[in-house]
Amino acid sequence: MNWVTESARGGVACAIALIAGSAIAADASPWSNDLRSSARLIAGASQGPELRAGVEVKLESGWKTYWRYPGDAGVPPRFDFTGSDNVRTAKVLWPAPHAFNDETGTSIGYKQGVVFPVRIVPREAGKPVTLRLKLEYAVCEKLCIPAEGRAELTLTQEQNEFESILAAAKARIPKPVAPADVGIFARRVTGSPKPLVMLDLASPNGESYEVFVEGPNADWAIPIPKPALGAPAGRRHYEFTLDGVPPGVDPMGKFDLTFTIVGKDKAIETTTHLD
Repeated sequence: MNWVTESARGGVACAIALIAGSAIAADASPWSNDLRSSARLIAGASQGPELRAGVEVKLESGWKTYWRYPGDAGVPPRFDFTGSDNVRTAKVLWPAPHAFNDETGTSIGYKQGVVFPVRIVPREAGKPVTLRLKLEYAVCEKLCIPAEGRAELTLTQEQNEFESILAAAKARIPKPVAPADVGIFARRVTGSPKPLVMLDLASPNGESYEVFVEGPNADWAIPIPKPALGAPAGRRHYEFTLDGVPPGVDPMGKFDLTFTIVGKDKAIETTTHLD
């Protein structure tokens, strides 16, 4: 005998519909857990033709993960959105990092957790967008271990509970500025095969900064600038050896260097020519 009444069937159907609706309308994917970390996608509202999302990484206490240039050791995260639906481009933005010193040297990255904002341009505006992420990254306490996360999320264009989280992450993105606007100058002060470069930048309030330098592409691995003496009032000096240039590149040649300058309350990014 079938003891399921029509009323019960209707209740089951409603429950299934609610579960399905919740999954479709979710503003975050489930956490993808690894040994010492977890990752997920979170959704934001649209901004003009773009949709906003974020890749949130949560770390166990004492563990860190890395910036796009990891420093002396580590591996930068790799974001793969292959297989996403209705996505023309997905651009990952990098919040301002910090430097961490240990026995392996100085690494650049994040502790506790980080949200990487993502700007998505759909192929067809007004149609659903589903992000599918494969994230390869590394986490480190004393030893570094590889980690992987996978997540899928259908984006809406409405305000949701993650707007404030994404806004806070966006506020940590270094602001692009022209070198003249921040009074920054970089010049070689020695002519050796690995010349010493002096960086001079404005510091009206006497604030010290964390400074990171990148070459024209990811093949460069330049040491992290260190504070140097001799700056006049209202200025700061930093120095670094022009090491880690790719094979075949003349360290005395002309090229652009990108500096990320992280202060107490803000961060900037500027690209200047090193003659």
